[in-house]
Amino acid sequence: MVIKSKKNFLFLVVLVLLVLNISLFYFDFKYSQNQGFTFAMLDVGQGDALFIESPTGTQILVDGGPPRKILAPLSKLMSPFDRKIDAIIVTNPDQDHIGGFLDVLKVYKVGAVFEAGTFNTSKIYKNLRDEIQNKNIQNITARRGMRLNLGGGAVIDILFPDRDVSTWTTNDGSVVGRLSFGDVSIMLTGDATSETEKIVLAENTQAQLKSTILKVGHHGSHTSSSPEFVQAVAPTYAFIPLGKDNKYGHPRQETLDTLAQFGVKVFRTDILGTIIMRSDGLTPTFSFSK
Repeated sequence: MVIKSKKNFLFLVVLVLLVLNISLFYFDFKYSQNQGFTFAMLDVGQGDALFIESPTGTQILVDGGPPRKILAPLSKLMSPFDRKIDAIIVTNPDQDHIGGFLDVLKVYKVGAVFEAGTFNTSKIYKNLRDEIQNKNIQNITARRGMRLNLGGGAVIDILFPDRDVSTWTTNDGSVVGRLSFGDVSIMLTGDATSETEKIVLAENTQAQLKSTILKVGHHGSHTSSSPEFVQAVAPTYAFIPLGKDNKYGHPRQETLDTLAQFGVKVFRTDILGTIIMRSDGLTPTFSFSK
């Protein structure tokens, strides 16, 4: 009877190990498949948080949204065994762009931080800077002309700031960049205002600005996405990150009218949840996750 119980116990242990092995293989296989290029606007409520993964597996976060919002949607895009993010980009230091980075730094090892050079007097910004310093993370000021090579042909070209913006408002000094992979490109605008857009327009040709997707500035505020800028970018799609029934009235009707004027198809996180774009470099395909 004792021998039989031991056999049953050993059989159970072997079975559990086999199931665990299969589960680990499944997760590794699922997340290691080459899915080409991934760009996702995470549903973090009223805030910005963008996830990028190149064909070679380089992972970038552009903004982190408000506190306690980013980890759940991020976990749906990253392997549960992956605890490394190659870089984060802080387009501006307002809470709705940086709050989630403190949560990210508790879970993930971050390779580098890129910032605009603007400042915020908030406690949350001070805590983030302290954490970056405590973890000895390389901190780089983003400047026009920088090209971030993500691997596999994916790159981010920094278009703004083109100067010291330390005394500028956080929105006027937002990082603006163009992410591209093959024939697919995304204009990244942070909270850049129409004044910032004028500078970007003056310093770049339409060929340098034209993008498949426009990440709409400042959650669809009327202070961003001027008709001149939208016309130059000439996007097919626009992604707007915002919270449902937010107190700011975003997106503003003026902005939606401008996008409609140029025939741009609009995707909104308050309606669709996380917006995921994948591409082979030729065409984008979209999916959504609530």
